[in-house]
Amino acid sequence: MSMGFAKSKVDPNLSYKVVEDVPVILLLYVDDLFLTGNEKQIMESKKKLAEEFEMKDLGLMHYFLGLEVWQSSEGIFLNRGKYVVEILKSLNMLKCKFMATPMYSNLKLLADDSLELVDVTHYRQIIGSLMYLTNTRPDICFAVNTLSQYLVQPRRVHLVAAKHVMRYLKGTIDFGLYYDGSHEYRLYGYTDADWAGSISDRKSTSGICFCLRSAMSSWFSRKQSSVSLSTVEAEYIADCSTKL
Repeated sequence: MSMGFAKSKVDPNLSYKVVEDVPVILLLYVDDLFLTGNEKQIMESKKKLAEEFEMKDLGLMHYFLGLEVWQSSEGIFLNRGKYVVEILKSLNMLKCKFMATPMYSNLKLLADDSLELVDVTHYRQIIGSLMYLTNTRPDICFAVNTLSQYLVQPRRVHLVAAKHVMRYLKGTIDFGLYYDGSHEYRLYGYTDADWAGSISDRKSTSGICFCLRSAMSSWFSRKQSSVSLSTVEAEYIADCSTKL
């Protein structure tokens, strides 16, 4: 803060400052620190930080908290292929057949409570791994959100659906987010919602994403807190969620 950085209200680990209309962003996680912004300001920030703390400059970021970063003059590609392989290995699914979609469209099967219960610890480990992966894979966000609602008493159908997501990841290991520097610098926002999609409580699910240039920068899939009486109401609730 003595260097002019201000903490973000959204993430306390993120600090930023603006110098000559150019932002400099600092992200801190335990003993790992990441800087991005204007090259001149980055170097000055590194110099001042090194005066106070014992630091090691690793140069351009290539790997950070399981996130693979591929940088070039054309753009930046974010991927977690190595992490996906590690999950598949831990589940003995590295040689499984891949699926074309992350989840079947018939969600009524998930409400079937007649099937036997499965190991809750094993199921939670799979869902926890998938939750961490949604930071770079918005295509599995809805499926993970749906399956995470059955963490208390998971049944065979839920475990099969979770492994379905893993089989989808098997065929899409190289998927990620590519930010093309040649695209117009604009922010786009999209919202959508189903109506009474949850079989158990008839609540709707909101889907929201923001795109910066060529790829998404923020997104979530979340069950709404109240029951919508119409499709229009469900859409309005989703739209209002973009302001949170």
